[in-house]
Amino acid sequence: MPAQTRERILDTSLAAFGLRGYDSTSLDEMASDLGITKQAILYHFSSKEHLLNATIELAVKELASALGGASKSQARGFQRIEDLVRATFSLAARRPEVLGLVRLVSRQGGAASGELASAMSGMLGEAVRFVEAEMIAGRFRRLEPRMLLLAVYSAVIGVATEPEVMRALGLEPDLRSLVKARRETIEFLRAALIAD
Repeated sequence: MPAQTRERILDTSLAAFGLRGYDSTSLDEMASDLGITKQAILYHFSSKEHLLNATIELAVKELASALGGASKSQARGFQRIEDLVRATFSLAARRPEVLGLVRLVSRQGGAASGELASAMSGMLGEAVRFVEAEMIAGRFRRLEPRMLLLAVYSAVIGVATEPEVMRALGLEPDLRSLVKARRETIEFLRAALIAD
């Protein structure tokens, strides 16, 4: 039972922090949503910051799981990028709170941002090595790999997780527009990455 309660708290905190924001979420609200006491949350997580760190770990695991098949595939060149973009948009449709938390924590900086960077370092190191190999093979344009990955990350996460910007541009953030955004993002990245 305690393990199930811990998992429920983490799942609720992922949704709350990822969709509403860390500062906009109180432990009292979470406890009420879960039908438990605030002290029950603090039994499993000594503070809100400790809960955030555990939630970041959960989000990174879910992100790694979602991207795992695409990043471990034998696909070369742009096909692997396309597979990763598709997996990311699929995760955005299925569990928007995961990418929402990644975006939120990345933006706010501080200790939580360092935790996120540390947790993602393996995935990012693998991505840098892949991009460098593709550049050496002549399949991708020669650019600074880390800056290229930052631009790809910003484009994909931004398009997949910014419903307010979509609304401002006259697009309703629904499944149809998400599919269209995914297709357009893939074409944008194809034009930017593939060497002439």
